[in-house]
Amino acid sequence: MLTSKQRAYLTGLSNSLDPIIQVGQQGVTPEVVRSAEEAFNTHELIKGSVQKNVLMDVRSCAEMVAERSRAELVTVIGRKFILYKPFREKPVITLPKKKA
Repeated sequence: MLTSKQRAYLTGLSNSLDPIIQVGQQGVTPEVVRSAEEAFNTHELIKGSVQKNVLMDVRSCAEMVAERSRAELVTVIGRKFILYKPFREKPVITLPKKKA
């Protein structure tokens, strides 16, 4: 579970990112989840977008992609969302420490 400080930090890092995954009219399909999982092989932080013709709520789509790809939903901004999943070995992104 991310703290608000960690979420803010990750959101700042994601400002320069372009969306890698896109949820289309079909919603969160296995292909969308597979794309997210493949992106997490080389990235710890990814940005996704939800097209306007999707019937589901943007947050619901983002939460579903995060859950199915075993990632953490950082935030939803408009029709875009940010997911975080640290590498198991040697994480690249160092998050601000949680208070004890």
